[in-house]
Amino acid sequence: MNDYNSTAVSADERLWGLFAHLSTFIGLVIPLGSLLGPLVVWLIKKDTMPFVNDQGKEALNFNITVLIAAVVSGVLTLVLIGFLLLMVVALGWIVLSIIAAMAANRGEAYRYPFTLRLVK
Repeated sequence: MNDYNSTAVSADERLWGLFAHLSTFIGLVIPLGSLLGPLVVWLIKKDTMPFVNDQGKEALNFNITVLIAAVVSGVLTLVLIGFLLLMVVALGWIVLSIIAAMAANRGEAYRYPFTLRLVK
């Protein structure tokens, strides 16, 4: 885990870090956009901006975890508990993505809770 001093992170890096987290909401319009948005931001800026490399991976890992949780919840709708779980997953996805975007905008490296770190 990298610790960044908010004064050491440039305004451009903070903006791209913000985009890495907010680009997840493309998934509301485009299927699997919640994965594609952070992936594109990460791939474009990972070699030139260390902060965006870190936050892009974090956003991508979180959205992979959310996708897995949504699929499991979808299967569990067969026994009715899945409907509640889908609402919890959706609410957590929205709230945590906004919190992460605000932290990135301040130059803080945000770590999502309960996230599988598959992309290293």
